[in-house]
Parts: sequence; structure tokens; C-alpha cells
Amino acid sequence: NMLELVVPQSGDQGGNALPATRGQPGDAKVQLPQTTPRGPRGLPSTDVSPAERRQREISDIQRDITRRRRRKAAMLMVRLAFFVMLPTFAAGYYFYKIATPMYATESQFLIIQNEGGGGTSPFGGLLPTQFANSADSIATQAYLQSKDAMLRLDEDAGFRTHFADPQIDAIQRLSESPTNEESYKTYKKNVKIGYDPTEGVIRMEVIAADPEVSEEFSKRLLTYAEERVNDLSKQKREDGMRDALEGYETAQTNRRAAQEALIKLQVDNNVDPEAMIASIRTQITNYETLLIEKELELAALLDNQRPNQAKVDGARGDVRRLREQLTKLRERMTAANEGENSLAQQAVAAQLAQADLAAADMVLQSAQTAMEQARTEAGRQVRYLTVAVNPVAPDEATYPRKFENTILAFLIFAGIYLMLSLTASILREQVTS
Repeated sequence: NMLELVVPQSGDQGGNALPATRGQPGDAKVQLPQTTPRGPRGLPSTDVSPAERRQREISDIQRDITRRRRRKAAMLMVRLAFFVMLPTFAAGYYFYKIATPMYATESQFLIIQNEGGGGTSPFGGLLPTQFANSADSIATQAYLQSKDAMLRLDEDAGFRTHFADPQIDAIQRLSESPTNEESYKTYKKNVKIGYDPTEGVIRMEVIAADPEVSEEFSKRLLTYAEERVNDLSKQKREDGMRDALEGYETAQTNRRAAQEALIKLQVDNNVDPEAMIASIRTQITNYETLLIEKELELAALLDNQRPNQAKVDGARGDVRRLREQLTKLRERMTAANEGENSLAQQAVAAQLAQADLAAADMVLQSAQTAMEQARTEAGRQVRYLTVAVNPVAPDEATYPRKFENTILAFLIFAGIYLMLSLTASILREQVTS
């Protein structure tokens, strides 16, 4: 109990004595806190325990780490402010305060092909086919994005004059005397054309500092595209018809020459050799028939014992005359079949001329059929440019997109800083390792 702490037990110096009575206060030592005597021996020791020393060193290390982290965080904020925030602020200031408002006019058009008009299609053969006119669409897109279209637009509508206007900011403005390359860079930046192969539609966006000028530029470019489509289809039609026309003209010339040769041969001969030869053969056949009849008649007369001499002489005279006539006809037939100017030669020449004329007629008919097919194919090669969305001048500025462009500038600068910092960290690690 608390009393034992103050009054020790009697007879026990080690603290085990019995408690003292009130009548004997001097027999026991009072155990109360005692004062420390003055002197050098009472000062605290300068020696520190290892635990306290270790705790103090840990605290110093933690404070040093904290200072370094704060310093690195401050340097990081400074670098971010210098390399990211300041350029982003400059870009945002440009987009919001300096950049000239630009107006974009959008239009859409497609190229359709004439499929010939045959069949049961209610559209008359004018059907857009994405595979048939993809080459024409790509060619038209390439032309509208070419330097040739830029020069023509500058000549007709003053493209360079418009973008060299002093009211446009310095970044988007052309110089006073721009070269073709500088103008073409501005042209590609402000005239955007895209072709969608799945739908076959060409989308065009023309940007200018004035909405009316943007609309005029769009209409001019649509006119150029239509002219180019017509030129492409015209060239295809001419290429397809050229060979057919040449073949038809050649066949017609050959047919006329064969017909003239046959007519000339007929005029030179004055007669038809085949008809003349056929006539001679017919006469020979007839005279041979008569000769056989007269010979039979003469034989019948001679078979009588006392024939009529007058009839016998008459039959013999008829046989003789028929044989003489047959001899003349055979000589005439021989003359007609032999020699350079014989009727046979003339007939052969006439047959060859007629065969040439027949062949020329067949070739001419084939050439005419090929020309009709080429004309039909040329009709199918016709291309038409159809404007799906007409250009309309916008009421509000389309560019610059201030907030989107500012955010994009922030992301770009942050990405550049991140790549540079990672590169520097890797190089530093490689050098110090």
C-alpha cells in the first residue's frame, strides 16, 4: 500500500521490516524523493544511446528526402510551365484572339456510268457502280488536288489574291508575291477532297476567309471536275470507236474495189462467159441428140431391101450437116476453153471477181457489226457527274476550332515533353551506369 512506500518496516533494511508505530518515528528511514546535491557530479551525461542516435539519423534522412522531393516537384512544375503550359497558352491566345475566322463550304458529288439502257431497269441504265467508275473518281480527285486545278482557279477566281489579303493573319496569309509551291501548299491546306469507295461519293470542303468566296471556289471546282469527267469519257469513246471506224472504212474500200473490178471485167468481155459456155454446151447437146435421131433414121432406111433413095440421100445429108455443125461447135468450145482470152479464162476471172466481192461483202458486214458494238460500248462508257450536295455559303465561321485546337496543342506539347524527358532519363542512366 501507499504507507509502505513512505514508512519502511522496522528491523528490515532491505524493505521487509514491519511497519513502525507512531511512538517510534526515528527508528525507520523515510523513503521520499531526495534532492540532488549541487556540484559537477550532478550534470547529465553527454553520451547518447545508439537507439537515439539511429532515430536522429533517420529523421535527418527523411527531412533530406522531403527537401529533395519538394525541389524536384518545383523544378517539374517549372519545366511543365515552360515547355507545356506556356506554348499551350500561346496557341490558345492565337486561336482565340489572332487567328482569322475561316468559312468552309461543303459539297458532295458522284460519277455515274451509262449502262446502255438495256434490260428491265426502271432507271434507264444510269446506275452508279462503285467498281466501274472508281478509277474515274480517283482521277477526278487527283485532278482537283493538283497544281493544274490551283493555277486554273487562281486565273479564274483569284485564289492567290484572296489569300494574300492583309486582313488574314500572318500564319495563314500568303506573301505578296507567292511562288507556285507556296500557293500550292495553301491550296492543299484549304481544299480538302476525299473519296469514299464504299458509297462512290466524293466529298469536297473549300475553306476561305469569306463565305461568298468559299462558295464561288466550290462552284468553280465542280465545273472543273465536270469538264474533266467529260474529257475522260470522251477519250474512252474515241479510243473505242477509232479502231472500229478504221476497220469499217477499210472493208468498205475493199468492197468497192472488188465491185469495180467485177464491173470492169464484165465491160471488157461484153458478154457473160459462163452464159456463153453454157449456151454452146446446150447447142452441142441438142445437135448430138438430133444427130443420133438422124443416124437411127438413116439406119432404118438402109435396113430396107429396096430403100427410097431420095429419103436415104436426105438422111445422109442431114447427118453430114449435123456432124459439121457439131464440129464447129466443138471447135468453138475448144477455143472458148483454151487460150489466154478464152471464155473459160474469162469465166474464171469473173468467178474470182464475184468471190472477192462476196468476201468483201462479208467483211463489210462484220465491220459494220463491230462498229455498232463499238458504238454501243462507247455509249456505255459515257460518264456523268451528279452533284448530290450543292455548295452553300456558311453563316458562321468553321475554323479555327478554338477549344479543340487548344486541347490538341496541349496534348502535342505534353507528348513532346514526355518523349524528351524519357529520352534524357535514359541517356542519363546510360551515362552514369
